[in-house]
Amino acid sequence: MSSYLHRETHFQSSDLLRDVVIGMADGLTVPFALAAGISGAVAGSGVVVAAGVAEIAAGSIAMGLGGYLAARGDLEHYASELVREEQEILEKPEAEIEEVGEVFRQYGLTEQHYGGVVEGLKANPLAWRDFMMRFELGLQKPDPKRAGRSALTIGASYILGGLVPLAPYMASASASQALPWSIGVTLAALAVFGFVKGGFTGAPRLKSALQTASIGGLAAAVAFALARAIS
Repeated sequence: MSSYLHRETHFQSSDLLRDVVIGMADGLTVPFALAAGISGAVAGSGVVVAAGVAEIAAGSIAMGLGGYLAARGDLEHYASELVREEQEILEKPEAEIEEVGEVFRQYGLTEQHYGGVVEGLKANPLAWRDFMMRFELGLQKPDPKRAGRSALTIGASYILGGLVPLAPYMASASASQALPWSIGVTLAALAVFGFVKGGFTGAPRLKSALQTASIGGLAAAVAFALARAIS
């Protein structure tokens, strides 16, 4: 008998990664565009840093609040659908049985294959409800603590990302001299971020780095052009 055990490794923290991507991407592009736009109108970097820090503070709060509300909305939506499914199983069991069959028929199975599963679900209403939530509605139970974690993750990622384009302005007294360095470190940070993200998602790391730098760089360029036009 073989002692080999098959172990599968899958990345499970997709919500965490999504929050980091949202916060970091916006943090790298929006403060960069603001700082770059202001640097064309002022000589000293002090004003750029002050405006950038204020934007990072406001942006991290706004982004974190958005993440919190989105996560709370997911939780409330799941709760309302859970109640509806429970009522339908009690009031319209035959219709719900037919819906179970539709789920299995999508995979090419017949009643001969899934009949025993239907009987098992009928004997366990809670499992039946959870099955319908997952396979009919495509909903998984959200983590009730996710809202707070999402807000903190997005806010912290925004702050971390926002400090990158501001770092050259903090190190130099001249805004015009700091701007090329800000462009360089922002693009480098986007590439590194994409490289690391590729390692978590399983995508080719170099491809992920190039895509992230290209898309983030394009977004930063557009935002920079708008900021310059307004200023």
